[in-house]
Amino acid sequence: MRLIARLLVLCLPLLSLPSLAETVSDLYQVREPVDSQQPEARDAALGRALDTLVLRLTGSRDAAQSPALAELRKDPQQIVAQYGYEGDNLLVDFDPLSTDRHLRQAGLALWGANRPAIIAWWLNEGVGGASLVGDGQDSAATLRRAAQHRGLPLRLPLADLSEQLLATPDSLGANDPEALRSASERYAADALLAVQAREADGQWQGQWRLWLGDGREQGKAQGANQNELADAVFLAVSERLAPRFVVAPGTASSLTLEVQGVDLARYAELQRTLEPLGAQLTQVQGDRVLYRVNASAEQLRAQLGLLRLQEVVAEAAPIDAGPSPAPRVIPRTEILRFRW
Repeated sequence: MRLIARLLVLCLPLLSLPSLAETVSDLYQVREPVDSQQPEARDAALGRALDTLVLRLTGSRDAAQSPALAELRKDPQQIVAQYGYEGDNLLVDFDPLSTDRHLRQAGLALWGANRPAIIAWWLNEGVGGASLVGDGQDSAATLRRAAQHRGLPLRLPLADLSEQLLATPDSLGANDPEALRSASERYAADALLAVQAREADGQWQGQWRLWLGDGREQGKAQGANQNELADAVFLAVSERLAPRFVVAPGTASSLTLEVQGVDLARYAELQRTLEPLGAQLTQVQGDRVLYRVNASAEQLRAQLGLLRLQEVVAEAAPIDAGPSPAPRVIPRTEILRFRW
């Protein structure tokens, strides 16, 4: 089986498959403001960078304060691959393998790098009217930095005339924004985020709504400036999304996953999606693959939903009117079936 998997991996560069979910390539890279390059300021920034990274990977603000991470907090450099200064920021690259190992040993469940791509309709409202933040605008950099800081793949609309006319306070505040959903299709995103931001009493305040599949989340955030507001919004979004993909320790079970309609390119996407779940390939038969996965059924469905896989519901067995069959042993491992 290992040979089959290795041969599949070697063939992967030959094909590509468009996917809505996005692999966050800089997930383990953190920027933190630093007052100076003195050792004390550097060590403080390294500690903050560790907190930021743990929150990215777990979706929990309390995770970084886990007693099991006490030794790591004393010396974050044991999982740092390299660091350097970039303007007024300390740029830290954490080693993914060492980081994951330490966090798993601490009993923390992790959110992998394959995450839902978010199309953000961000409307800044002021006395001069409302303005939609577009992909090529200077204000887009603020949103991109905040999304990267919180480990979220972000897409922004072009904000052309038709989209500026569409993105009104009423459309962004709607419970079911049909017009925004339709306009978002061109950006091939998984989730839709609508934000109404305005300045009031010296503070920036924002009301946000998030749609992913059939689920909706909403909330309010504020900050002293637009940078702080953007960070607060994407932090809240990350905390709402993480529970869909992170399994708390003790809630996972052994599952058998069957996926139909798999080719080499789809196999690559499947591998990246299942990697955080410790999936083991057990069988390949034509376009059908079997995995052993240690996760909850809900988390597995959420992960595979990013690939637009459809669950195959097993048909009920016909009722036999004859004598009752002998009791059979039901396997403890649950089987979930999906197809492309």
